[in-house]
Amino acid sequence: MCGICGAFSLGPPLDDRDREEVRGMTRVLRHRGPDQEGILVREGFALGSTRLKIIDLDDHAGMPMSSEDGAIWITYNGEVTNFRELRRRHRLDERHRFRTSSDTEVLLHLYEELGIAFVQELTGMFAFCLVDTARGRAWVVRDFYGIRPLFFMAAADRLYFASEIKAFLGLDRFRDDVDPEAIFHFFSLAYIPDRLTPFVHVRELPGGWLLEVDLVSRSFRERAYHAIEYRPDRTLDVPTATRRLREGMIDAVERNLVSDAPLGMTLSGGFDTSSMLSVIRFLGRSRDLHTFSIRIDEPSFDESRWQHLMASWAGTRHHEVVVGPGDVLETFERHMAFMDEPSGDGAAIPTWLLARDARSHVSVLLSGEGGDEVFNAYETHLAWKVRGLYREKVPRPVRDLVRRVASRLPRDYRKLSFDFLARRFTEGAELDVPDAHFYWRHSLSPEEKAALMPGLPAYRRTETFFSDLYDSLGWEEELNRLSLVDIRYFFIGDLMVKNDRMMMAHSIEARFPWMDRLLVETASSIPPEFRIRGLTRRWLQKQAMRDLVPAAIYRRNNMGLEMPHSLWFLSALRPLAGRWLRRDVVERTGLLSFDAVERLWGEHLARRKDHGRSLWCILNFLCWHELFVHGKTWRAYVP
Repeated sequence: MCGICGAFSLGPPLDDRDREEVRGMTRVLRHRGPDQEGILVREGFALGSTRLKIIDLDDHAGMPMSSEDGAIWITYNGEVTNFRELRRRHRLDERHRFRTSSDTEVLLHLYEELGIAFVQELTGMFAFCLVDTARGRAWVVRDFYGIRPLFFMAAADRLYFASEIKAFLGLDRFRDDVDPEAIFHFFSLAYIPDRLTPFVHVRELPGGWLLEVDLVSRSFRERAYHAIEYRPDRTLDVPTATRRLREGMIDAVERNLVSDAPLGMTLSGGFDTSSMLSVIRFLGRSRDLHTFSIRIDEPSFDESRWQHLMASWAGTRHHEVVVGPGDVLETFERHMAFMDEPSGDGAAIPTWLLARDARSHVSVLLSGEGGDEVFNAYETHLAWKVRGLYREKVPRPVRDLVRRVASRLPRDYRKLSFDFLARRFTEGAELDVPDAHFYWRHSLSPEEKAALMPGLPAYRRTETFFSDLYDSLGWEEELNRLSLVDIRYFFIGDLMVKNDRMMMAHSIEARFPWMDRLLVETASSIPPEFRIRGLTRRWLQKQAMRDLVPAAIYRRNNMGLEMPHSLWFLSALRPLAGRWLRRDVVERTGLLSFDAVERLWGEHLARRKDHGRSLWCILNFLCWHELFVHGKTWRAYVP
C-alpha cells in the first residue's frame, strides 16, 4: 500500500518549480507509505510515490518503477491479489527478467504483453499511473469498486492526481473554493457522492474509470473501463449456488492472506468478519493471528460478547479497543485532518483508534466491509422486500394510520431502536423503490436542509443520484439494482473513505476480501431470491458458511459499527458541540444558518427529535472547514 501523486503538462514542459511541487505532494502523503519515497520528473510528466512495504520488502521494489528498457513507468497504490496467478498464466518469466517479487513489476510486464486492457484481468484493489513514453500515452486508473482513492485536478496548463486531496493544497495553482453543491448533498447522505469533493476544482475519479493522457497533444479524457453487471444464472439450484459461493469466499480470503509484512484482521463480531475468521481457521491460519475489535462504551452498541466468542474459538491473539466519549473529544480534530473531507460516518473515529493500536503489531488488516453490499445484508435490503408485501397486503388508509402512530412513538436513543425503525420504514414505504432506499438512509430531510443552507441554487435533488442510476439499469431484478446503487455511492463515498483515510493515517493497509472481483462476480451471478430468502438477509452466505461458523454467530443479527451520538450529545459530548456550534464558527462558513443549527441542537437537547446523526454531520463539516479553509490548521495534525 502506498501514496501516489503526479503531474502532467497540458502546456509548457515541467520545470524546477513543478519538481519541487511534486516533491511536496509526495511528502504530504508520507503517512501512507513511510518506508520508501521516490519521485521521477520528465519534461511531460512527474510521478511520486510513498511506499508501505507489504509485498517484497526490498528497496528494489520501490517506485516509481520502470520496465526493463526504461520506456514505461508506474507509480502504484494497492494489492493485486492474483498477481502470482497472472504471472504464471501469461508466462511472464519466459518473456521478462524480473528484478523483484512484487505485484508492481507484474503490472508493468502485463501492460507490455496486453496493453492497458490488462486491468480487466486484475482482482484486488489498486490505483496507479502508468506512463508509456514510447507511445506518448499515460493512464491514471482506479480499481473496479473504488477501494483505493484517486483524485485529480486540472488547473491552467497542468493535470495533477493524488491519493488524497491534501496533496493538492500546497500547489500554487490550487484554489480552496468550497463546492456548495457537494456540501448540499453531504447533509443528505452524510458523505459526498460521485465525482464531487468539498473543493470546486478537485474531482474524484469513480471506481472502474480511468484518465487517458495524451503526452503529445497534452490533453486528457475520462472514460469508464469496467461496468459492474448483475446477470443471474437461472440454471443454478441452491446446492450449486451454495457451493460456488463457498468456494469463492474461501478463494478470496486465501488470496488476501498473501503478505510479506505482518497481517491481522478486524473483528466486529458480525457475520462478515466472523465468517472471514472462520475461513482463516478452516485454512489453518487463525492460530496466533492478531485480531482487533472495537467495544463501544454504551450497552446497546456493545458487540464484545460476540467478538470474544470468535477470538477464543479461533485461537487468535485478540486486542480490544474501548471507545468512549473521551476518546472522541481527544481525537476529533486529528481524525478530520486525515479524513480530508467531511464525513458523518460514526465509525470513523473508532476505526482511527483501532488502526492506531494495530500499528504496533501488524501492517495489514483484513476487513469485512463490502459484505453487506455483496451478500445483501443491510436492513434497507430487507426493508425493500417488506415494503412490497406491506403495500400489497395493507390498505392505504391503514398504512396512513400506522404511519401516524409511528410518528408519535417516544424517542429511544438506543441503536436501531424500534421507534426509529418504525418511523423510517412506514414513511419510506410510501415512496417508489429507489426513493425509499434513499429515504431509509438519509440524514437531514429536504426541509431541514433548506433551512440549514438557505439561498442556494436549485441543485439536483440528492435522491436523484439513487433514482437516476437505478432507472438507467436494464435489469429486471430490483434488488440487483439497489445493490449496485449501494456499491457506487455508499460503499465508495462513505465506507472506503472512512477505511482508507483512518487506516492509512497510521500506515495500515486495509484489505476487503468480500469485494475481490472474482467473488463479486460470483455473487452477482446468483439469483437475488437466493441472497435474500423469505425475511432472511444474507441467506445464501449463511448457507455457504453454515458448517464453518459457530452456531451462536450463525443465529445472531448484525448491528454495524456506530457511535451513540444521540446519547453522548446529551451528556459527555455537549462540550464538543458547544465549542463548534457557535454563531461565529457557523456563520464564517458562508453556507450554514446559525438559527437552523441552533434549532436542531435545541430540539435534540429537549428530546423532541433525535438529530444525533445530523448534528454529527454539522460538527464534522464545521471542523473540516476550520482545518482546511478558514484556519488551514490541518498541518498541525499531519506529520
